[in-house]
Amino acid sequence: MKFTELKLRDNILRAIKDQGYTEPTPIQAKAIPIVLEGKDVLAGAQTGTGKTAGFTLPILELLSKKPKTQGKRKVSVLVLTPTRELAAQVAESVKTYGKYLPFKSTVIFGGVSINPQIHTLKNGVDIVIGTPGRILDLMNQRALDLSNVEHFILDEADRMLDMGFIHDIKKILKVLPQKRQNLLFSATFSKEIKTLADGLLNSPILIEVARTNETSAQVEQIVYPVDKARKRELLSQMISENKWTQVLVFTRTKHGANRLSEQLGKDGITSAAIHGNKSQNARTKALADFKNGKIRVLVATDIAARGIDIDQLAHVVNYELPNIAEDYVHRIGRTGRAGNSGQAISLVCVDEHEYLRNIEALIRKRVPQVQIKGFLPDPSIKAEPINQGGGRGKRGGGGGRGGNSGGGNRNNSRGGRSNDQRKRGESATGKPNRKPRPRASHKD
Repeated sequence: MKFTELKLRDNILRAIKDQGYTEPTPIQAKAIPIVLEGKDVLAGAQTGTGKTAGFTLPILELLSKKPKTQGKRKVSVLVLTPTRELAAQVAESVKTYGKYLPFKSTVIFGGVSINPQIHTLKNGVDIVIGTPGRILDLMNQRALDLSNVEHFILDEADRMLDMGFIHDIKKILKVLPQKRQNLLFSATFSKEIKTLADGLLNSPILIEVARTNETSAQVEQIVYPVDKARKRELLSQMISENKWTQVLVFTRTKHGANRLSEQLGKDGITSAAIHGNKSQNARTKALADFKNGKIRVLVATDIAARGIDIDQLAHVVNYELPNIAEDYVHRIGRTGRAGNSGQAISLVCVDEHEYLRNIEALIRKRVPQVQIKGFLPDPSIKAEPINQGGGRGKRGGGGGRGGNSGGGNRNNSRGGRSNDQRKRGESATGKPNRKPRPRASHKD
């Protein structure tokens, strides 16, 4: 199938052609025609399969068919995402594919001044992409009117629930018009996702293009057994000897990300860390420097497991395995995107053997293990409990309103309230109405 067969107008096809695309991905080929029919959709697809364009392209087409109205623009489309990075990625997709169309869009999230966002909304926009906390803040200040929304998209719904945004989502849903199109995209279809879909979607069309939690065939997965104390040495050696120029490295904690970035610098490898305690400007700069090649390594917590979209990223390294198996799938999904091949390497010490077993059970296959001469694990070292950096079994900063839709300050782990809420004396919105899974405290 070609994009030209999907009943998209010439201005959209022109923008697609500018990006060098001619054929839609499977999720795009299935989702676009259904969205164009105005139906509600519950869609699941692997990360990196182009699902953002799967809803962006048809929504732009539907907006183009609307009769032009006089006066200030009103918000017709609302897209909710769990993190700032993902919100920015979706906003960039809207601009890219809508560059030949007259619509105005804006991205809204915390960690930056709210005043420019209020000013932009005052002038009128057609499309709003944002994170729940800041969306609610603007609604409460009467700066954001959602009473005219015709298309509501919930992107990465599983991550939204995992971060505790369910109460915020429900508050936002209450102000939306009853008659609207709803699109829910999720990498997993848990019971919580299905419950949310039942209350949100109207006779939805279910779209799945791959088995849930299946990893991409484009990604080569390898485990290197190594003692914890020698991980950094092995990582630096691999980067230097293989002349890797762009590597995304995941750690479990914010402190661990900072420490590893500093150590790599001492090894002569340019790097930067990105996590929830970093300011938004620092996060934006680190990601930009990584994309344009100013630094070789971006060390990240799971804040970056979704929201980083680099087509040519060849290497992802799990310096530490995630304690939640599903996060492994999203981490390695940062490589092998847009039809490119990639390599996902995991440095696994004896403490992480249980994590590895859980990951292999989730993806339903064994990950090949390769031992490197000079780095063979010491069999006398016994497994020890892993310090999650803030308490086992607790949600990390960023759950609910506390993360202000993507984190960015130390207050995220203290009571779950944003700075604006503290000033107003408000409490946090609370936890989701389900039994939470254990989370490491680095969550943003």
